[in-house]
Amino acid sequence: MNLQVLSEYLDFLEIEKGLAENTLEAYRRDLTSFFEFCENVTVDKIQRNQIYSYIRNLHEKKYSPTSIMRKIASLRGFFKWALINEKVNTDPTLTLEQPKVPQRLPKVITVQEINEILNQNLTSLHKVIIELLYGCGLRVSELVNLKINDYDLKSRYLECTGKGSKDRIVPMGKKAVEAIEKYLPERNYLIQKFNLNTKQLLINEKGKNVTRQEVYSFIHEQGKKLHKAISPHTLRHSFATHLLENGADLRVVQELLGHSDVATTQLYTHISKKRLKDVYFSINGKG
Repeated sequence: MNLQVLSEYLDFLEIEKGLAENTLEAYRRDLTSFFEFCENVTVDKIQRNQIYSYIRNLHEKKYSPTSIMRKIASLRGFFKWALINEKVNTDPTLTLEQPKVPQRLPKVITVQEINEILNQNLTSLHKVIIELLYGCGLRVSELVNLKINDYDLKSRYLECTGKGSKDRIVPMGKKAVEAIEKYLPERNYLIQKFNLNTKQLLINEKGKNVTRQEVYSFIHEQGKKLHKAISPHTLRHSFATHLLENGADLRVVQELLGHSDVATTQLYTHISKKRLKDVYFSINGKG
């Protein structure tokens, strides 16, 4: 029964909520592990004490507060849906307390470090990747899913599909436009060489669509040269932080990043203030 109900819930998340495959897989893992912990107890018989036992088990296994919070959120969403759809009579997660998670500010790198990366002997493909992650603030999933007709070089904008299948328009700077213009002849060469029929913008030297893993690996290697652990999201964070440091309006940055809630964007103001303090104290000392 549990697997059948889980399958129905995942169908609901995919079809009605439009969640991405990676997000669906995370829900599947979280809920499957919970049902396995509950063994032979069916969904309609699960009580609050089983939820508490599961959370204690996660703590004993040394899961981080962030991971536990995510798993609880998965359970909340599932049982809320199950109650509405009469799979259960009560919601055992109602009023369940979330563990306190220390707020961690996203990592950012400086404009100088961005330039250090760009001044490496990069391929035209790699320059496009940097310019779109940093210059446009794209998520890595948005980047690798870009199609050849998703941008307008004359009007200098691109359209991408973000979380929850929400489309947004993002302006492109001069450098991003130039990077794409230099990359397109290489892409056309690969199309002809491998006789490809693809609308994907980013194609690697083997004639394959660029994957998230490839982008992560490339950015990680660039971070090593800076002696920093960075990811594609670091460039997105840096994009937002640098905009705010240079006077951009918070709501504008929210739109550019595709955040549904301005509170998420507001986190970057804390980074800007922290960086300002660090610079001040490095010059004037803390005494």
